[in-house]
Amino acid sequence: MAVKHLDHLNLSVRSLAETVAWYGRVFGFEVVEQETPRHEAPWAILRAGEALLCCYEHPDRGVPDPEEHGHHGVAHFGLRIDDRAAWEATVEREGVAVNYGGAVRWPHSTAWYVTDPTGYEIEVALWDDDRVRFGPHAGPRAAPARP
Repeated sequence: MAVKHLDHLNLSVRSLAETVAWYGRVFGFEVVEQETPRHEAPWAILRAGEALLCCYEHPDRGVPDPEEHGHHGVAHFGLRIDDRAAWEATVEREGVAVNYGGAVRWPHSTAWYVTDPTGYEIEVALWDDDRVRFGPHAGPRAAPARP
């Protein structure tokens, strides 16, 4: 058995309607299934290509703060794109704030970090030549050792 790819990410969101609209405008996600159970939280499954997000509305919850709750949390999740011009046009059109002063250049990719309406950080990754690859200098470079 081998993992093919990540199937979905399950998110607790403040507002399902706002989240569905934002992910639709910014990333082209569409609702493929949704329900508003009578005594449970409304939920929706969103899809863009092979990427799936399962969103459950919990207005009283936010993004967990690992320091406050005494456990680790997700720092961010990544979505891969293949068209820089289309992404930059979307950022401009939707007024999406890009964290960390703009695009971040990694050894084999460029990334933009944005925050959704609930507060989840998303890395929008554009790999050079649309190829995921790693090498001896694939990560951020470490500072030279001191003598």
